[in-house]
Amino acid sequence: MLRKAHLERYTKLWIILIVDMMIATIATTIALAMSSYLIPEFSITAVRLLEIDALSLVFSGIAYGVFKTYRSVIRHSTMRDILKLSEAVFLKEAMLLAAYFIAPTVFEGCNIAILIILDMLLSICLLISTRVMMIVTYDLLLSQQSATSKHRRKRVLIYGTGDKQVALITRLHKSPHYIITGFINYGRKLRSYRISDLPIFWFTSGNDLKKIYSIQHFDAVLFHSYDEAREEKDRLIKACGTLGINVLIAPAIDEVIDGKLMQQNVREIKIEDLLGRPEIKISMDEIIAGFKGKTIMVTGAAGSIGSELCRQLSNFDIRELILFDNAETPMHNIRIELEERYPNLKFIPVIGDVRSARRLDFAFRTYKPQVVFHAAAYKHVPLMEENPCEAICVNVAGTRNIADMCIRYNAEKMVMISTDKAVNPTNVMGASKRLAEIYVQSLGQAISRGGVAGTTKFITTRFGNVLGSNGSVIPRFREQIMRGGPVTVTHPDITRFFMTIPEACRLVMEAATMSRGNEIFVFDMGESVKIADLAKRMIELAGFEVDKEIHIEYTGLRPGEKLYEEVLSNSENTLPTPHEKIRIAKVREYEYENARQAVEQLEAFALAVDVPSTVRLMKSTVPEFKSQNSRFEEYDKEYSEETEDTQTITATEQVTA
Repeated sequence: MLRKAHLERYTKLWIILIVDMMIATIATTIALAMSSYLIPEFSITAVRLLEIDALSLVFSGIAYGVFKTYRSVIRHSTMRDILKLSEAVFLKEAMLLAAYFIAPTVFEGCNIAILIILDMLLSICLLISTRVMMIVTYDLLLSQQSATSKHRRKRVLIYGTGDKQVALITRLHKSPHYIITGFINYGRKLRSYRISDLPIFWFTSGNDLKKIYSIQHFDAVLFHSYDEAREEKDRLIKACGTLGINVLIAPAIDEVIDGKLMQQNVREIKIEDLLGRPEIKISMDEIIAGFKGKTIMVTGAAGSIGSELCRQLSNFDIRELILFDNAETPMHNIRIELEERYPNLKFIPVIGDVRSARRLDFAFRTYKPQVVFHAAAYKHVPLMEENPCEAICVNVAGTRNIADMCIRYNAEKMVMISTDKAVNPTNVMGASKRLAEIYVQSLGQAISRGGVAGTTKFITTRFGNVLGSNGSVIPRFREQIMRGGPVTVTHPDITRFFMTIPEACRLVMEAATMSRGNEIFVFDMGESVKIADLAKRMIELAGFEVDKEIHIEYTGLRPGEKLYEEVLSNSENTLPTPHEKIRIAKVREYEYENARQAVEQLEAFALAVDVPSTVRLMKSTVPEFKSQNSRFEEYDKEYSEETEDTQTITATEQVTA
């Protein structure tokens, strides 16, 4: 039996051309013989036969060369290829007709009309028949080979019966991993129908799917698109999880990744695919124009958001990309990735810490970035609740250092990545990000008013949790499921907003492009997700039963953690922008001098590791910072008592007066 490597080889172009020319000559010979039979007065001689066959051979070679029919891969032939073959045959017949008028003696006694009609029909039929025979032979050899490994291939039902779903049959025809056994649809509309001789099954409930499974014993259901999968997440996908049936996704064959057309492999569906939303449209032309030819710096470049920003910026024909991060191994990894994927990109990895003004000064002085994306930050709520001084040093003082360097070295824009936890913060991490926002925005406003010399525009972007980021809930749940559980959730009612990393980065770049300076942009995060439901869905997707095979344990809220995150983009606290998914937050404004003094004092307390003074000053600077489930709640009581005492003294003074 032929090896797969032999089957996968393509026939050489010159062989196809020679075979087609021979077929055309054979067709002409048969047409001449039929003409002489139909017209007795036409007596064909060996010399005349050779002359006409020679003309047919030459003309067919010219026609096939003009239409390049020999370049088509026969096993993948389509109606377009047949049309091209027909056009080549027509050209050949036209040249034969021209030869008849130029050299009539060659065709003496021949009815040229009958000859050309017969030759044309025979040529087309023989060419198509040859190709069909080759395709059938190829399929037979392939099916023979597949039969030997059939026990290793998963039996798959395709969800849906549209053109794109049917095209998956061709796409997976040679797959060593999957064999398509039919289609499945919601509702009875197409019951008893068949497509490509494959049955169409229908379901309206989990019981229907169970019946189909008992008959077909299929291993997986394959979805063509993310949108289809999301529509069925509470119906078909949930039923598949109950029955232990795998759910697969086949990303679009024309999906663009890294600026290149990629053919994606079928893979098991992930929870991120179901939580995502329809793709947000962004103004790619404006973004490309905004960054083309510029030197761009990304701080926190080795992190989840920073590294994705680097990947996306690498497609925009930028002049130079400066990667700034203090994590050596992650920086090494992103460097290798960029070298492999973007060989023409000029980029420079700089190991450094945003807390070090001198190191930042070196990077800015040496490379003169025109646009700075500031993604470096400490982000984990419980850790920052336990280490508030470090949160101040990195998230607040580090942001101050970046902003000051942008002004010193005339950067055009600084784009700061903030968080929804900065809205009415209940923890140190959220409060530290709000303080960073205050410094950046007040500095930008001081520049616009002429109080501070500089030209930099400051932009802040807020969004919620990103799917699959380092240390986030989804990778943690996935690891716990792989270990056999339990899956730990802090509270049965806790909810969060989610967004994919690429989506968040695209919106960040869109906001940076549309900004006029000093805005805090907030993103539409969609519907909030109940974390307990997320855990259950992940367990089901992994093929386990919740609370039977893998249990969910509730551990209690962690220090500083909210049950519900703030809605970022409602009409009461935001203003609209030209982009429907991006709005501008309405926030309290601060005088730059007050913000600067607060940051300097906070940094001094933090460097001295004076936790009480650090947190107290955070709360007095950001009055909406009210701790929850935290040891710092006592400072809220102190602040409340001081306010009450002040109000009492003021009231007494008024009465006395």
